Amino acid sequence: DYGSVEWNPEEKMSQPIGTPPQVQIKADEKELLGQYSNLVLIYHNAEEFALHFVYVFPNAPQGKLVSGAILSPGHAKRLWRALGENISRHEAQFGPIRETPQGPPPQVGFIQ
Repeated sequence: DYGSVEWNPEEKMSQPIGTPPQVQIKADEKELLGQYSNLVLIYHNAEEFALHFVYVFPNAPQGKLVSGAILSPGHAKRLWRALGENISRHEAQFGPIRETPQGPPPQVGFIQ
């Protein structure tokens, strides 16, 4: 059981000057466990990046949207940089990541 974590606004005020604040994030077990995704759809405009995490069922022409996130361009760039740094660390520890051959991306439409 991961329990839940709560935000404490008083803690931020008691931090010494120059110390990065510690952020307390409330999260239930379901959010902490995450969702598996084997396809990410990314859209962007001048103001934001939208990431839709999808699970496409094996050998079936359908999938399920499992999660989504909308980021500012600055946050998207920091995510891109953090992913690159973490992939480099992963490969240094475990060796190169092998990508499986894949065909063209699927044509995707949303249904209600």
